[in-house]
Amino acid sequence: MRVRIFLITVTLLFCQRLLAKSHTDSTRYPAGHKYIKIIGRTDRSNTAGPRFWASGVYMTIRFKGSYCVLEIKDEEKWGKSHNYLHIIVDNSTPVRIQTTDSLNRIVLASGLSDGEHEIVVCKDTEASIGFLQPTAVICTQLLPVRKVPKRKIEFIGNSITCGMGNYDAAIKCGSGEWYDQHSAYMAYGPQSARLLNAQWHLTSESGIGLIKSCCDKKNIMPQIFDKTNIATEGIAWDFKQYQPDVVTVCLGQNDGIQDSAAFCSAYVNFLQTIRRQYRRAEIILLTSPMGDKPLDSTLRRYITAVEQNLHQLGDKRISHYFFQNRYIGGCSYHPNLQEHTAMAAELSAYIRKRMRW
Repeated sequence: MRVRIFLITVTLLFCQRLLAKSHTDSTRYPAGHKYIKIIGRTDRSNTAGPRFWASGVYMTIRFKGSYCVLEIKDEEKWGKSHNYLHIIVDNSTPVRIQTTDSLNRIVLASGLSDGEHEIVVCKDTEASIGFLQPTAVICTQLLPVRKVPKRKIEFIGNSITCGMGNYDAAIKCGSGEWYDQHSAYMAYGPQSARLLNAQWHLTSESGIGLIKSCCDKKNIMPQIFDKTNIATEGIAWDFKQYQPDVVTVCLGQNDGIQDSAAFCSAYVNFLQTIRRQYRRAEIILLTSPMGDKPLDSTLRRYITAVEQNLHQLGDKRISHYFFQNRYIGGCSYHPNLQEHTAMAAELSAYIRKRMRW
């Protein structure tokens, strides 16, 4: 099987003419078509196509034929920011690309056999880099996605959960833009979900904290948890669209060591907010895998106290997992790819045992 993925940025009219010359049997399907499965916080109010901001939002396309093309818009914030994507064709080796303009035409695959194929396209970069808006899929015949995992997990966190600094294969740490080394697809959350045969949502943003964010960020997680675009206080998210079986919370790195009463009280309040939206979910509290010894020790004490407090209040579906090691081998002392894989192995084993999956 030959798989080729490349990016062409041209006008939509030229794209259509080029495709017509190449594949006379092609059909253009709107990105909102019921056969195209998008998992992640998504705004479907725009008639041009669904929009999503969050790290790790992914779409699955199943089709019949030798090729598949995706037309997708990039918000192109500040006239220069371009999102990264991971593309996986028939479970083959993932390929990472970057958009280059506001309107992009991505040949997801060509030269395939004429049978049935499935492609996953995952947003690697986070909400502050801007939205992506698929507008059309072009192929011979679009097919319904065969099977979507029933299990659902949501990973709440900061830059670690976003996959910041974990991918330096193309652009080394310290070079390019600050988001050039992002790979949400290879972050511990999506890796854990794939090990557990589960869907995933990432509700995460770099710099975010529970009571104190870093890097001049104005919002904290409790303020933006209910938003479709968690980089702003804009469109409200409809929690009925995704009810996870498991929620993990990995916060505290950006807060640093805070007053115990203030931090623990805010943590309890935030978890009660989560519980109001997810009545039946198992909520797992995580230490920061980047934390040094003083922060790690503090978070362990605070998380234990928060868990015990909620148990006393009658919520028994709260537990914790403390990462076994410190993972700082990537850019800006974030976990690298190998460390995210190790974190996923740890966390998925705990979830599997806890949930009896």
